[in-house]
Order: sequence, then C-alpha cells, then structure tokens
Amino acid sequence: MGTTLLSDDLWSRLEPLLPRTRKNRHVQHAGRKRTEPRKVINGILFVLRTGVPWRRLPATTDFPSGYTCLRWLRRWHKAKVWQRLFEALLAELQKHHKIDWVRALVDSSSLRAPCGGAKTGPNPTDRRKLGSKHHLLSDAQGIPLAVILTKANRHDVTQLLPLVDKIPPVRGKPGHPRCRPDQLQGDRAYDSQPHREQLKKRG
Repeated sequence: MGTTLLSDDLWSRLEPLLPRTRKNRHVQHAGRKRTEPRKVINGILFVLRTGVPWRRLPATTDFPSGYTCLRWLRRWHKAKVWQRLFEALLAELQKHHKIDWVRALVDSSSLRAPCGGAKTGPNPTDRRKLGSKHHLLSDAQGIPLAVILTKANRHDVTQLLPLVDKIPPVRGKPGHPRCRPDQLQGDRAYDSQPHREQLKKRG
C-alpha cells in the first residue's frame, strides 16, 4: 500500500523540501526512533484519499498513527513545505508549456465542518450548519493556481481579488515569472463592477 500512495517520482521532488531533522540522538536518552518522513506522507495521503478520521488511522508498517501524521502535516504546513512543492510543480508545468494563461477560472465549493475551527461558519445553503468554503482559481485546463479557505458564509466575490493576488510567481521560463492570466472568468456570484476595475488595474 505504501509504495502505491507516494510514487518515487513525487518523493524525489518532495524530499529536498522537507526540513532537516536531527539525526544524532543522545546515547543514554535516545527515546523512540523518529518515523521515516516518507511513511508519514503515506499516512497523510491515505487519510486525504479515503476520508478516514485521523484518530481512526492505526499505525502499520506503511505509516504511523493518525495523530503522528496530523502533527507532521501541521508542522510541515507551518514550514511552508506544501507551498514550496506547489510552486515547484507549477514551475515544471510552465517549463513544458502546460499552463494555459489565456484565461483563468474562479469558483468555490462548500464543505461541512462539524468539529468547528477558526475558518468555519454557518453555511447559508445547508441550514446554517458549520462549514468552510474552498475558493479556487485555476488555469483554462483546471490546473490550480491559487486556493483560499474561508468560513462557509463568506461571499464568493470577497475572495476574488485575494485569489488573484495569491497566484505565486511561476518560474520555469527565461525572463520574469508569470503570475497573471490574460482573462478571468467566473459565474454571476463574481459579477461586480468595482472588482472589474480592480482587475484592470492588475492587468
């Protein structure tokens, strides 16, 4: 199972981005040996693909317990590991002319969050149950360029400009990095003349 979750190709890109951990342990107070990072990522991918709660993920030969995986997920998030991996993959796609900058698409989707959290709020489309909302901006082929998580009761148009500004400078070609599509398309929820004027100023 572990070898199918994290391919060697993806691991070769991700491993250099992980913070270095201290290898030397005290001889008398060595403690438990630290779990291999690749196994931790296998556990993270297993939870994200199956939807099993972290507390229900048992420790196996393929990955550690769910609590260990969640702890490392948060630690690597604070270290911006995932953002650096995201930008590295975008640079590879840009290098091979795989990103379509002619137009970008923006939309959102809501999801339930019954356990609550800082970025949850009453969902107006789900009987005001606690939820969050993913705001996504992609290129014309669906490649994600920027993602924002907000409370479920935030209106889509409020995240339009933050999404555009969150597109990272995409390297991969000679010259200045690209970070702006030529056109931006969205549904009626994003129809706003003040936002059109702000987008024009951003080019």
